[in-house]
Amino acid sequence: MANLRILYVAGEILPFLQTSEVASFVRKLPQAMQERGMEIRILVPRFGLINERKNRLHEVVRLSGINIAVGEEEKPLVIKVASIPNAKLQVYFIDNEDYFQRKSVYHDKEDNFYEDNDERAIFFCKGVLETVKKLGWTPDIIHCNDWISSLIPLYVKTTYKNDPIFQTAKTVFTVYDTHFPHKFKSDTLFEKVKMLDIEDQMLLNLKSADYEGFIKMGAEYADAVIKAEEEFSQSLLNLFSTIPSKIDTIEDDNYLDSYYNLYHELAG
Repeated sequence: MANLRILYVAGEILPFLQTSEVASFVRKLPQAMQERGMEIRILVPRFGLINERKNRLHEVVRLSGINIAVGEEEKPLVIKVASIPNAKLQVYFIDNEDYFQRKSVYHDKEDNFYEDNDERAIFFCKGVLETVKKLGWTPDIIHCNDWISSLIPLYVKTTYKNDPIFQTAKTVFTVYDTHFPHKFKSDTLFEKVKMLDIEDQMLLNLKSADYEGFIKMGAEYADAVIKAEEEFSQSLLNLFSTIPSKIDTIEDDNYLDSYYNLYHELAG
C-alpha cells in the first residue's frame, strides 16, 4: 500500500505564495510522502500575486475550458502548471479572470475582505474536482487544507460519490487558525454552494455564512479532521467543542509519520 495516491488541496504553497503557515506545510508534507513512495498531485488557486513568468507557469490547454457554475453564473476554468524547484513535484493552479487576477489574496489595498471570497472558494473547490476528473487520476486520499478547501469533502460525499474517480476516495481536512470576521451574504450562499444531490439540510452548518460555517462544513463531511496547531484562538476551541469527536491533533515532532499512518489507515 506504499503507492497511495494523495491529492493535496490548499490556498497556497511555497515557493509560489505564502500568507500563513499553510504554505510551508503543503510544501513539506507532499514531498515527504512522495519520498516514501506515494503518488502526489497538488492543486492551489492562481492568485494574482503569483508571478507567472518568474515561476514558469504555463496553461494546460487540455485541462482548461470547463465552465464552473457558482449560483446562476458559469465561469471558465483555466488550469496552469509549474514545477517546484529542486523537487520532483508539479503544482496545478486553478485560475479564472474574474476571481484570481487581482494582485492580492483575500483583501484589497484598503485591507477590506473581498465580498466574493465565498464565490472564489466555491469555484476553487468545484474546479479542483473537475480538474482531477480531466486528469483521469484516481486519488486514494484528498487532503484539504484550510477553509478555502472545506467544501470538497461535501462534494465528494454527494455530487461525486458515484464517480469512478472519487468513489473510494477518503478526505482529510486540516484546520488552521486563519480566522476572519467577515460574514458573507447568507441568502445566496446555499444556492452558490449547491451541486447535484445536495439539499438545503446538508448545508445547515453553513447557515452562519462565515469562517466558522466553512470550517464546520469541512469537519462534518471529512473522514478525518486534524488541528494543525496545538494552540488555537478561543473561538476556534469553542467551535471544536461543537464538532463530533473525530478531531485529532498531530504532534509536530513526528507529523510525517503520523500523516503517513493516517493515510494508510483511511485507505485501509
